[in-house]
Amino acid sequence: MSVSPTPAMLVAGQSEFLQVANRDEAARALAVVRDGVITGEGPTTRGRVHFSRALDAQDAVLCARILTADAVLHQPVSRAEAEALFEINEAGADRSDEGRFDDLFAKAIVHHAASASGLPVPSRAIALSPGTDIESWAPTKAIGVDTEVLEWIASQMRGKRRSNDRLMNLVATLVGAATLAHSLPSIVDIGF
Repeated sequence: MSVSPTPAMLVAGQSEFLQVANRDEAARALAVVRDGVITGEGPTTRGRVHFSRALDAQDAVLCARILTADAVLHQPVSRAEAEALFEINEAGADRSDEGRFDDLFAKAIVHHAASASGLPVPSRAIALSPGTDIESWAPTKAIGVDTEVLEWIASQMRGKRRSNDRLMNLVATLVGAATLAHSLPSIVDIGF
């Protein structure tokens, strides 16, 4: 499903800079990036060579700008934003972003999982920054992490051709080997 950018998403006619006013618009803006990654065309790829199913450094920067827009900076990453990131991750078969998207992706998914579980998380500016080590703020124990959220992450990762080792390791750390074996047998299918 292709998503057209709304006028509020485009700033001064420059499609490479998307402006968002809330988390729903951020998810829609990420869907526009996903469409550009899939087709190699559209507002996020104008003015540059972009191949279909390729995720480049500019795509990663654009995702970071969307996720750290002023309007959403102090809110946790939403389920819709996380779903859009899973779709971008899957769409970008070829990567030329030096791992920037993978880092952002893992941090955003863990930010969502922790906040959806009621755990404290730092602002997106801190949590999603390339200079912040995810281990400095991510939960390190399963205590307090919502099982439904972890099962949702597992369902998103299951059967995908592209995995994110960093995210998989963090989820494994969150649930711990014993919890994983006893409480979440469905997660075992994702290849820990």
